[in-house]
Amino acid sequence: MAFEITEKFLENLCKLIDSKDDRAIASLFEEVHYADIAEVLDEVNFEDAIYIIKLLDSEKTSEILMELDEDIREKILENFSAKEIAEEVEEMDSDDAADIIGELSEERQERVISALEDDDLAADIKELLSYEDETAGSLMAKELVKVYETWTVAGCMRRIRGQAKEVTRVHSIYVVDKEDKLVGRLSLKDLIIAKSDQKISDISKAKVDAVNVSEDDEEVAKIMAKYDLEAIPVVDDNNVLVGRITIDDIVDVLKEEADKDYQLAAGLTQDVDSDDSILELTRARLPWLFLGLIGGIGAFLIMERFQDVFSKYTLLFFFTPLIAAMAGNVGVQSSAIIVQGLANDDVKGSINSRLIKEILLASLNGAILAVFLFLFIWVTKGNINTALAISVSLVIVIIVAGLIGTFVPLFLNKRGIDPAIATGPFITTSNDIFGILIYFMIAKMILEI
Repeated sequence: MAFEITEKFLENLCKLIDSKDDRAIASLFEEVHYADIAEVLDEVNFEDAIYIIKLLDSEKTSEILMELDEDIREKILENFSAKEIAEEVEEMDSDDAADIIGELSEERQERVISALEDDDLAADIKELLSYEDETAGSLMAKELVKVYETWTVAGCMRRIRGQAKEVTRVHSIYVVDKEDKLVGRLSLKDLIIAKSDQKISDISKAKVDAVNVSEDDEEVAKIMAKYDLEAIPVVDDNNVLVGRITIDDIVDVLKEEADKDYQLAAGLTQDVDSDDSILELTRARLPWLFLGLIGGIGAFLIMERFQDVFSKYTLLFFFTPLIAAMAGNVGVQSSAIIVQGLANDDVKGSINSRLIKEILLASLNGAILAVFLFLFIWVTKGNINTALAISVSLVIVIIVAGLIGTFVPLFLNKRGIDPAIATGPFITTSNDIFGILIYFMIAKMILEI
């Protein structure tokens, strides 16, 4: 049964903290998963969260720290000494340890690393921190199981037992040559059924997917998703095996990228959350709101220019919001599909073929909607010419909006700009302006023939 945080549980916990009943608190969390404990810490006040963290053993709290929101974790670590952080870090895999230490100031980083008793872990953390952010090197863990191609199966089994103690999950066994260069992989099944005197080179598979330390983390995610990999080895420029990336790290990358794309689509220029300060939230929101303001002014100038059309054909004015809304909606639909395709690496072929397909799709959708709109205006207002002008304008507006929604993200992607920006206020505002301009131009041409 899933753990549930209830008011009764929290009241009981607060009473135990007030009475300093450490044994009862430890017993209360004994069978609770670390992810659930992290949720509990989010519910209690900060002082109580610190009290609980320091009460539990490092093996459990090291996992809890990784589950906490980054801002909360940062505040908690500010109340820890360098030695206490080092104790937590020594219970973590090297990639998690590097993530935790990387959040500290440079001065505290040095103090924590100096406080580590495990010299190998300290060296691994220093190496991981030296890689650029959002690369395979910064994402990988140093813990892995590797064997040399010259070993026998019997010798390999003995050595693997020692290596596996340091690895949380053994997804694959990597085969290297005498210079530690990656030459293949070995499945546990092949190792178990092999004869004890066989050489590893005889039973290993030479084909192994790997990524370079400088590879972008999003590219790593695409490779692992494409080939359904639970882990992937990381090599340096000389093909020397230096670490591995596991699926849990990739899930974090995908989540962060999805959050970033969602915020870009919503018109936020930087990574923010609801707990950030008013100033930070304003800085993130204001640029796109300003773009919307400029777009509104642009629409006003266009409508002002067509005042004479308004005075003659007042009905056009009342359908302006519909045209603007349809332009924005179609543009967002088109751009969202392209952005999703680019993210999943599903967009193939030339830009021209995409644009032709979008023209055909927009034409069909526009024609269906235009027929319905034409009948509505004709029946309710009895004016065929106006109905025809508005309906034809709608078809053209939908086609243009679809083209803009398709072209812009493809263009941004070619220029190395995140195409997710094209699904937000940028595409909506631009399509609103173009939509209104096209609407009045087409309507004026038809009505004044």
